[in-house]
Amino acid sequence: MYYQLTPLRFECTQCGKCCTGNQNHYIAVSDDEVTAIYRQLGISKKWFLKRYMQRQHDIYQGIKLEKNGRCPFLLTGGLCKIYDVRPTQCKTYPYWPELVNSKSAWLAESKRCEGINRGKKVTKSHIRKMLQIQTAAEADSD
Repeated sequence: MYYQLTPLRFECTQCGKCCTGNQNHYIAVSDDEVTAIYRQLGISKKWFLKRYMQRQHDIYQGIKLEKNGRCPFLLTGGLCKIYDVRPTQCKTYPYWPELVNSKSAWLAESKRCEGINRGKKVTKSHIRKMLQIQTAAEADSD
């Protein structure tokens, strides 16, 4: 595992690039996260599901990205409209198994995220904690 062999550095610059992707992608959310978000926004669950969630075969998969690939909650200047209740997927970035376990994946992601390889070294214990949180969230969604 790459992060155990080499100290990783990360400092969020609020560039918002981690909040963008392919319009066919979505942001995974748990039922509890859905509830927290629609309450934070002050809208009904029904409207939240209709407006923000991606459906496939009558199953809600996650928050759909806009046609330009941006998260619908990404504000101008890279700030997040739902930061206090953002999904686990957002909280744990860039400490995802597929990124921190491979040097090539970490370096590839650094081309997209200017905060990777910047700032102070991140402790291995912090990375392990984020990995545990992300892994648990993925297991709950199965």
